Amino acid sequence: MKDKVFLDTNILIYAYSGTEPDKRYIALTILEEHSIVISIQVLNEFIWIMNRKYRISFEKLQILSDIFWRKFEVVLLRKSSVDKALSVANQYKYSYWDSLIIVSALENKCKILYTEDMQDGQIIEGKLKIENPFKRKF
Repeated sequence: MKDKVFLDTNILIYAYSGTEPDKRYIALTILEEHSIVISIQVLNEFIWIMNRKYRISFEKLQILSDIFWRKFEVVLLRKSSVDKALSVANQYKYSYWDSLIIVSALENKCKILYTEDMQDGQIIEGKLKIENPFKRKF
């Protein structure tokens, strides 16, 4: 059984943008080797960035969204997620949006959160390890 991991938006961006081939390879390897969990927040950020920054059409993004819903576990946010994110933001000094991603990973029992935007190696609540998959590769 594959490890259950949570992805921050930047990992998906690298996997599908093609602007940085080395990071793309690493991101695609993560997608192949793990059971992927993303939140609706991550999906929405991905769509926004891919359309605004990379000019990917909404038609193509609809196809990608459909693929994500089939291949990944896409989780919704609840009031408890928001409440806990406020607590995590206060305790760990992350932005609210990053804290919401952390909480989504915790709530869905992921062991690893892949991101390049947070403190690599940090353990949150003794359960979730933040890993920058690109840090050791370059």
